[in-house]
Amino acid sequence: MKRVLGCSGIEVSGLGLGCWAVGGPWTINGSPAGWSAVDDAESSRAIQHALELGVTFFDTAANYGAGHSERLLGKIFKGRRDQVVIATKFGYQVDEAAKVVLNYDGQEEDSDVASRVRADAEASLKRLETDYIDVYQLHVWGLSIERALQAREVLEELVREGKIRTYGWSTDRTDAIKAFSTSPHCGVVQQQLSVMDGNMELLALCEQLNLASINRGPLGMGLLTGKFAPDSTFAKDDVRHNAEWHPGFKNGKPTQDWLDKLNSIRDVLTSGGRTLSQGALAWIWARSPQTVPIPGFKTVAQVDENCKALQFGPLNAGQMAQIDQILGRAL
Repeated sequence: MKRVLGCSGIEVSGLGLGCWAVGGPWTINGSPAGWSAVDDAESSRAIQHALELGVTFFDTAANYGAGHSERLLGKIFKGRRDQVVIATKFGYQVDEAAKVVLNYDGQEEDSDVASRVRADAEASLKRLETDYIDVYQLHVWGLSIERALQAREVLEELVREGKIRTYGWSTDRTDAIKAFSTSPHCGVVQQQLSVMDGNMELLALCEQLNLASINRGPLGMGLLTGKFAPDSTFAKDDVRHNAEWHPGFKNGKPTQDWLDKLNSIRDVLTSGGRTLSQGALAWIWARSPQTVPIPGFKTVAQVDENCKALQFGPLNAGQMAQIDQILGRAL
């Protein structure tokens, strides 16, 4: 299965890999934002396995592991850069040695991202050991539209210089994307989307404007794998320990609401021999042709399971309608 990243024309595998978790521990503005300890050797094996199974799209960020995720990808893809499409993100102050990420100027709304776009890009290019970035994304979710448009001017310059191929914004704000996507080389949006949640108005806008919808959280930060119970907890250096912003977590534990809803649609998602994870990915592909889910991973086994979802493809119309009916959503 192949998909095209909107008006950029860049073709990628229908499934990408999200490389947040393999960055290891780090903090943002003092709060843990990683997924606990990682094994770089296992991460490398997992990425290599994904390549062997046909995955060509890898999404990372300067933030992830305070540069560690980018450096890992740079080493793995050295000598075969033309075989992959790399997406990364910018907009924060990164201290690699201390594993610390901070808002520029202390507050997002006061951050002059535009003046730092070029320096951020050069730092990511160095860590990725490449001379171009395929997809460059503004990572500051709540940045003012005015600041974002200033950054966009620099992004257009970087496209003309050949340092990036297309760009976008990782945000779920429809008004922000309406304003930001009016320039020639904006090809993507990164939005939170799963069978349980997501801004469907923003997804419709992606279809209208021919923007790729790169989907973070397609497995609900692990909740949609079926591996967790109401009393499941997470390590203090695991971002899910404090993920109050995610509707599937409360007080460091999965919410009963999400667990109940998942159980109610379990039979539909696992039809035809799929696992829950594979069914959740199949829902995303069926929801819109613009979507490219990027589930995270730490192990070869996780990559293997998610990549095998490509063999099943999207859910059919009947299954999609059945899920909407069970969850009480408008058809």
